[in-house]
Amino acid sequence: MIVSIAATEPNLLSIKFPFNTDLIKAIKKVPGHQWNPEHRVWQIPDIPGNKNVLLQALYDTGFFTADADQMQHAPSSTNTEKAMLQALSAANRKKDKIEPESRSALKKRYSETLAARHYSARTIQTYRHWLDRFFDSYPDSPLQKLGGVEINTFLSRLAVDEAVSASTQNQALAAILFFFRNTMGQSMIEIGEVVRAKKPKRLPVVMSRQEVRTLLEQLDGDKRLAASLMYGTGMRLMECMELRIQDIDFSLNEICIHNGKGGKDRVTMLPESLKEPLRDHLAKVKEIYSRDLEEGWGAVPIPGALDKKYPNASKDWLWQWVFPQERRWKNAETGGQGRYHMDPSILQRAVHEAALKAGITKRVSCHTFRHSFATHLLESGYDIRTVQELLGHSDVKTTMIYTHVLNRGPRGVRSPADGL
Repeated sequence: MIVSIAATEPNLLSIKFPFNTDLIKAIKKVPGHQWNPEHRVWQIPDIPGNKNVLLQALYDTGFFTADADQMQHAPSSTNTEKAMLQALSAANRKKDKIEPESRSALKKRYSETLAARHYSARTIQTYRHWLDRFFDSYPDSPLQKLGGVEINTFLSRLAVDEAVSASTQNQALAAILFFFRNTMGQSMIEIGEVVRAKKPKRLPVVMSRQEVRTLLEQLDGDKRLAASLMYGTGMRLMECMELRIQDIDFSLNEICIHNGKGGKDRVTMLPESLKEPLRDHLAKVKEIYSRDLEEGWGAVPIPGALDKKYPNASKDWLWQWVFPQERRWKNAETGGQGRYHMDPSILQRAVHEAALKAGITKRVSCHTFRHSFATHLLESGYDIRTVQELLGHSDVKTTMIYTHVLNRGPRGVRSPADGL
């Protein structure tokens, strides 16, 4: 590891080195230290006391060694920079290259930092994917030498060579910046001009009421009920899959959605037409739950550390999933068994096949039910603020994309061909 110390400005010493948190802490022990973002160096006032403090702080990191006699006879101010450089260049240096084990440790700390900030499991998995992609692009480069140029090159390659969408590129950027800023402590990293994928402005795919009705008729059982709830409440796919028994209030006709997108809670309506089908469904779920309890199981995962605060909560009926999976999962190590919610891919595949059977030529997915919910509410005359609250949007501008239905556009213009 090489530390460069030079008098680059009047009355200031500039210190430059590969990124290292221990060395940064050492620099911060010197009074009057400051970071120069333009030249990307640390600077300290050029006074004798500061030079001795800096030298001692650098030795205290354990990266460098010096003779006791050298430490006792501090050099004069005119030769300080030269003497410090000589002492540091004669020190024991650590390898610049980070071994694979070190990268693994950083990845682990990266995941722990994300979890500590309450990022969802899916977000952590996605961020780890992009960090692995970035590491794989520079397998032989020390992480201390990676920075804005390498990030810019990686992101530009995603846009130019792989033609990823703008949102995908932004997601990769967020994952990598989180690593450098929160795991490596490199808060002032600069990435310069990034070649960004052009973000297209698209209108949401919306089904007509008749198309929704026809599609739902092609589904049956819990899949039909789940799809009906997504259309009737505006829930996202995972919000529907992660519903618990206690989230449904039949008396108030409400469904409480916990930990939605952005970690936000909200309340939406419980469609009157779905109350009886939902009651019948929950009666079947309770039979499964009771049978699991009789066989010695019946526990479900509960969020955070609530299982420590309430040890029996995981077997409580109120915490059970509204849409449990058909088979219990088994822990290969402990032999314990539990039940998770329905896998979202099962419902996605069912909706896709139902759309094909219904003869719908639009690009229909589970999220299309949410688009149709918002659009049909606006068509019915409900104000946009109400729709915004039901959807859980932070900004009304996000909800305004659905107002295209209020503008008749080409449908309001009579073609001249019709007048012939």
